[in-house]
Amino acid sequence: MNKEKKQNLKKSNRLVKNLVIIIIPLLLLVIFFLALQNPTTPALTLSKEISVDEAYHLFQNDEFILDVRQPEEYEAGHIPGSVLIPLDILESRLSEIPKDNEVVVVCRSGNRSATGRDILLNAGFTNVTSMAGGMNQWINKAYEIVVGP
Repeated sequence: MNKEKKQNLKKSNRLVKNLVIIIIPLLLLVIFFLALQNPTTPALTLSKEISVDEAYHLFQNDEFILDVRQPEEYEAGHIPGSVLIPLDILESRLSEIPKDNEVVVVCRSGNRSATGRDILLNAGFTNVTSMAGGMNQWINKAYEIVVGP
């Protein structure tokens, strides 16, 4: 290799090193600022749907359990400490649901809770999930329930 080609190669190598030294910190800054703009990263939010066992764990940690069934269904058996807001009036009572807690939405089988979860997500709640299998699965697992209002 002649002297001129070696010099050009050295210049190219220096240019690449300098670009790397500049680009990597810039990329890290961009990622940092994007994370600040959106503090609710997927790792910090609940899955759209969780199992009854996962819901039971959240129940044990005193997270907010929202029951969207009808009053007669709720009185037949509900999760202790859960709050009843029937699905058909949920949108008018959003102010009763804490935004700073994890919210687990439950129903009889899991269909209405998914709808309730979506209503909350569309209203700006970020840490909301629905319980797959609903109270049917909760009772099958023999987890604690309360009968009555």
